[in-house]
Amino acid sequence: FRGIVSMIVSKKNRTSVYAYLFKEGVICAPNDVHLPEHPQIPVPNLHVLKLMLSLKSRGYVTEKFSWQYFYYKLTDEGIEYLRTYLHLPSNVTPRTLQKQPQQAGFERGGPRRGPGGFGGRGRMGGGQFGREDYRGPKKDFGAPSDFAPEFGGGRG
Repeated sequence: FRGIVSMIVSKKNRTSVYAYLFKEGVICAPNDVHLPEHPQIPVPNLHVLKLMLSLKSRGYVTEKFSWQYFYYKLTDEGIEYLRTYLHLPSNVTPRTLQKQPQQAGFERGGPRRGPGGFGGRGRMGGGQFGREDYRGPKKDFGAPSDFAPEFGGGRG
């Protein structure tokens, strides 16, 4: 069994990673097995990567990889598994499932800044500095408007 390599992760480290994952609902880990400590959790990054690999193989997390970072998100089955592993009541949920409180003064969809909601920029035009301002004043060059070329049909 030389091809099978297992890793022993201490219960303290496993519980720390699982608690963070359950609290946030997501975890991001750099693709660096030599990193002495994960950026958010006081655990070696290799332990985080291996624990997430184990959870992924059981279908408890989904994995995305971009720009040398792994992004893991808990699935519904993963939430139930971690809830039983960490002995949490059923009313405790990850942050990704909690509703964010509405802030006063904001309309639906966020603050509006002007036409189009982008401070007056973009296709909806307007604003202090628009696309036309960037391009500069309209230049008058080219053929005059009354120019009518005649083609001889290939005769030279």
